[in-house]
Amino acid sequence: MTEPLPKPNRKNPLVRTRQPLLPPASRSHKAHGLTLAAAAGRFMLQCCGECGQYTYPAREACPNCLSADLPFKDAPTGGVLLSETRIEVTGDPYFREHMPWRTGLVRLDCGPSAVVHLHGDCGGPGSQLSLSLQLDRVGQAVLFARPVSETPDMEDDPQWREMTADPKYRRVLITDGRSPVAVALAIALKKAGAAKVFVGVADRWKPFEEQKALEAIEGVEIVDLDLTSERSIQELAMDIGAKVEILINTADHVRPTHLFNAGAINTAREAMDHTAMGLMRLAQAFGPVMRSRGADGKTGAVAWVNVLSVHGLSNVPQFGVHSAAHAACLSLSQWLRSELRQGGVRVINAFTGPLDTEWFQTVPPPKVAPKVLADAIMDGLKRGLEDIYVGDVAKDIEARLFDNPKAVEREVGQ
Repeated sequence: MTEPLPKPNRKNPLVRTRQPLLPPASRSHKAHGLTLAAAAGRFMLQCCGECGQYTYPAREACPNCLSADLPFKDAPTGGVLLSETRIEVTGDPYFREHMPWRTGLVRLDCGPSAVVHLHGDCGGPGSQLSLSLQLDRVGQAVLFARPVSETPDMEDDPQWREMTADPKYRRVLITDGRSPVAVALAIALKKAGAAKVFVGVADRWKPFEEQKALEAIEGVEIVDLDLTSERSIQELAMDIGAKVEILINTADHVRPTHLFNAGAINTAREAMDHTAMGLMRLAQAFGPVMRSRGADGKTGAVAWVNVLSVHGLSNVPQFGVHSAAHAACLSLSQWLRSELRQGGVRVINAFTGPLDTEWFQTVPPPKVAPKVLADAIMDGLKRGLEDIYVGDVAKDIEARLFDNPKAVEREVGQ
């Protein structure tokens, strides 16, 4: 059984911080279909369009009938453990620091057999397992097997924590305390076991509705943070940058306007300054130290979360400036992902439909409640996802973009 993760001691400042190391990253072009599935938390394998046989690993042709029609499809997640190996010694630098490491040969219910990473609570040969595609520290998809039934403290398994970004005992920064989702996020993080939650607030002398609710949560500390001020961000990074293991960027600036309005350019400039440029300022201040702490013990830096509007994927004219700003944030987050990947820190994009707030009061339902968004982010951290779609609107747009992007563009614009 998995031993509960003990609360880590304070770090000795005289001890050298370990340099982040990454597992092997080489993959074929076809194998990135597995990465796409793992990023969204789906279990997909290649399935032959001719004979219907699932295959693994990713191939150019079906090993049964040699057909080249091998699309990725959702597959059954069950399997049977055939054999297991406990690796004690390895020549790979990354795995050498995580020995022992448990692997096994599993026959999947859908047909193929695969070598997978094994959770510590998995039984011996012959036991039934539940498989998933996980993103490892370098951002590549790997197969991971866990027990079919939940076991006590199974989220504390060392191998599983390497594949996820669980907030337990980690310190978190929420960048905008005035965001409608800030209180729900702080509550969810403390419930998930976060050691400390810093909440950034600009112009703290201005009262806001959520202030008392945030101050009432044990373990929450409100700090000065103005995302439009490079100096403010740099000062906070010098103060707590080395303590932050998860950063959740909730900055937003919603101002409805039309493209041909006289003041549209000023509105766009303000929105970009709060969101896109704010994200870039945060990346420059907090990114380097988070990247350097990717292997800093059991609670090293693991994740950067951006809360984005799903309309950053497809512009909605009513909130055109808002959509364009979040499209810029999406591009920046991809840039940030390539930089933080060198330290094993994952970047998670949480795409949400319209929130149930006053700025979207003219938008018809369904809308997303702040608590639903907060719970989805916690689930994404605990499962190690990269892309999270929250709410019916976001999930619908995601599905339709894969099917016909032009149809989404025309229909959203009506």
